[in-house]
Parts: sequence; structure tokens; C-alpha cells
Amino acid sequence: MNLWCLRHTTVAVEPGTCYGQTDVPLADSYRDELQIIRTQIESQQFDRIYCSPLIRCRQLAKDLFPEQTISFDDRLMELNFGQWEMKNWDWISSQPDSQSWFNDYVHFRCPGGESFTDQIQRVQSFMEEIQQQSENNILVVTHGGVIRSLHCLIDSVQPQKAFSFSVEYGQLVQFPQT
Repeated sequence: MNLWCLRHTTVAVEPGTCYGQTDVPLADSYRDELQIIRTQIESQQFDRIYCSPLIRCRQLAKDLFPEQTISFDDRLMELNFGQWEMKNWDWISSQPDSQSWFNDYVHFRCPGGESFTDQIQRVQSFMEEIQQQSENNILVVTHGGVIRSLHCLIDSVQPQKAFSFSVEYGQLVQFPQT
């Protein structure tokens, strides 16, 4: 199976805002970013398309593949930051339990949210399911955290190192055959 992941485009959120699973709107640059992505994938044929249900991914998938069936899956959502959703990272840094999360985001859960391990486990559940399918080329329209989780699962990247590389808005990532 060839697995491709596409991160959503830029969002209309104040810089420095933690938005995780909050359904935030797309930035005004969306149409331009969409055209760039179209040129990147125009030669690709995908047998199946999976997508996070959040609007920033949903809209992108529907605009790119209006004629194809898109399977929406909650396991492809970004990390749930719980009580920190839509808060400024400076404010979050001042909270009593934030230092525990910053020191060990892999295992420590955000208040009312998830740890990175939780996210990896739900992405692993998704991967185990799709590996049972017969499709050869699969595209997943998703978020940076999910793509980093896949690097941990497929490329054996240690979770502590998963955020050492960037995943840009609108970036297409191809994983080795799984």
C-alpha cells in the first residue's frame, strides 16, 4: 500500500493560538493554496481518500476530489488540547499543569484532552484497519499531529523526536510502502 498524507492549508487563526480539534475556518489564502496542491497531485490517482472531519480538511478534500467518495474518520483529527483549545500559548505556558505537558507531551495529557501517545494510538487503530483494505494508493487529508504520528508508526521515529521536523500547511507527504 502506498500511503500519502496531505496536511490542510493555512487556517484563519490568530498566530500563537492553540486550536487542535476546534473547527476553525480556512485563511483567505485558501484558493491560492488549493491551486498549488492541485498541481502537486494532478498526476496521482488515489484508490481511496480518508479525511479528518474537521472543516479545514473536509473542505480541502471535497474541493480536490469532488467526484470521489471521501471517508471521514475521527481518528484522523488533530490532538485534542482539551481546556487549552483556542487559548494563546503564552497563557497556556502560565498555567500550573502546562510545564508537566511541555516536559512530557508524549505521556502527559492536556487538561481535558490527550497526550501524544493517545493520538498515536488512535492513528495506529486507523492504520491497522486500512492495512486490511485492498487499495494500493491511499490519500489521507489530515493534520500535522497525525502525520507526525504516522512517522512514529511507519518510520519508527521516537515520539519525543516527532516534532523535530516540520509539516507545512498544504504539504504532501509520501510514506514508504506499508
